[in-house]
Amino acid sequence: MPRNPTPHQTFLAPLAKLALRHPDLEGEIFWWEDGTWQAQDTNEDLLDAEEIPFYAEGLLAEGFGLHWQALAELENPKVPALFLLFFWQSADRPEPPKVDGWHLLASGSYPG
Repeated sequence: MPRNPTPHQTFLAPLAKLALRHPDLEGEIFWWEDGTWQAQDTNEDLLDAEEIPFYAEGLLAEGFGLHWQALAELENPKVPALFLLFFWQSADRPEPPKVDGWHLLASGSYPG
């Protein structure tokens, strides 16, 4: 009998599909701190595409919220070029920043 996906897995399914189709891409992590989005410090902290859904699922299980975005270059708006993951752990639900110079190909928020 097939196993039922968790709500986190269901939410992350579109992101996981994109990551599997584009394994050469990386994910950049941002944290909500002191009322602003803070990027992780170094490029060494970027996630490989295959790591993204597992990393995100672990933090969702710990009670973090997540906004994710798949961005494409304006010249090629149907092909993702970068994943952004915005995590927070507070009562408020901060909005992800507007990303100028990119095409927003896909996104999701949990809790929604």
